[in-house]
Amino acid sequence: MLNSVDRLLFVRQITIFKELRDDFIVRLASVMDEVLFPTNDIIFRQGEEGRSLYIVVSGRVKVYISNQQLAVFSQGESFGEMSVFDAQPRSASATALEPCKCLELTQEQLYNAIEETPEIAINIIRVLSRRIRELNDKINAINIKN
Repeated sequence: MLNSVDRLLFVRQITIFKELRDDFIVRLASVMDEVLFPTNDIIFRQGEEGRSLYIVVSGRVKVYISNQQLAVFSQGESFGEMSVFDAQPRSASATALEPCKCLELTQEQLYNAIEETPEIAINIIRVLSRRIRELNDKINAINIKN
């Protein structure tokens, strides 16, 4: 378990929370649950309802559809954001590649945070846009080969 100081220092470095006020980060860090996933544990499955996003504290997480790996996330990276925003089922599955510790931010916690500090939404949009561009590049590379 992270103590409160370590948790604060960790959360302050997360891309989606950068440039936010310290008092806000202190409150946000205190409401997130810490969850542990053993190796090969399925964190969520494609098609399941998603009401939270995760931030990797330690370990690595694979996000995939069927046998197609979409991404691997490690310390400081977030995943699972899409269903938190659109209330649709999870578009992919996530599995721990090794023992993982994550912080979980629920939809309600995130919406409350956005209401107080809208910059979080902009930061998440930036992260999601970057990921879409990376996937587009992968698809284009595959199409060029074929």
